[in-house]
Amino acid sequence: MALQEPLSGALPRPLAGAHLRRCWFRRLTRVEAGSASVYDVECLYPSRQVSVPLGDLETARPVCNDCQAAGIFRPDEE
Repeated sequence: MALQEPLSGALPRPLAGAHLRRCWFRRLTRVEAGSASVYDVECLYPSRQVSVPLGDLETARPVCNDCQAAGIFRPDEE
């Protein structure tokens, strides 16, 4: 069972109109970049053993939003 890391401070707010669909196979890793937090995105589809780096959130957003894999998005996003 994975333990959730405690949150420190406020999370950055997403850009208006730039919704990122919630996915079971996406891994976000918080990276400290000066005083701001940046998130690296990795795709773990299909095996969850090998990750494909997608860059930061802004770079990954079009790739994730265009994904056509069936059943990988959480039920509230379908």
